[in-house]
Order: sequence, then structure tokens, then C-alpha cells
Amino acid sequence: MLESTVWRQYHKENSFREKLAEFCALEILELIKDDKLLYGVLKSKLTKKELKLFAMETANVGDEKLKADFSYDDEQLQKAKFKLYKKLKQDKTRLEFREISQNY
Repeated sequence: MLESTVWRQYHKENSFREKLAEFCALEILELIKDDKLLYGVLKSKLTKKELKLFAMETANVGDEKLKADFSYDDEQLQKAKFKLYKKLKQDKTRLEFREISQNY
């Protein structure tokens, strides 16, 4: 499941659930239980660049590689990271990842 995703290009396992819970300040048990559905919601909330940045950043890819892959300078990279993590912490984004939101 989810073998050909951006996440799996940088991670050996589907550990996005743990990282998502960490950055969204949610408990893992609150997240949508189906990995495929949860990953679909994650993809819908982030741009392709943001999703790739999230995957690479959580895989501890160095800043130099991130800057090269995205053609960013230091300031642009920091702004992109800030925007990504700000988006993940917003209530309107976080609520979409919760299991309860799927019942309505």
C-alpha cells in the first residue's frame, strides 16, 4: 500500500502518520485510520512541492539537497518550511485529518 508515493521515495516505511500527528499536534489515534485515505487528504491539503518538502524534511535530507532540488536559496527554503508547517498547524487543515470529520 502506498508504495509509489512521494513519501516512499524518501522513507522506507509509511511513517507519515506519526510525522503528521507530530507536526499537526494531534494524537495518532485521532487521525483517519485508513492510511490510503489519510494520505489522500494530506495530498489534497498540500501542494506537490509542499508534500515533497514534508517527505524530504522528515527524512532528514540536508538543507543543501533541499535547496538544490527546489532551486531555493537559504531564505526561500526557510520561508517554504515555515509556510508548510504553518499550514499543517492550522485548524482548517488539522481537522481534515481527524477521524471524526469523516463521519459528517
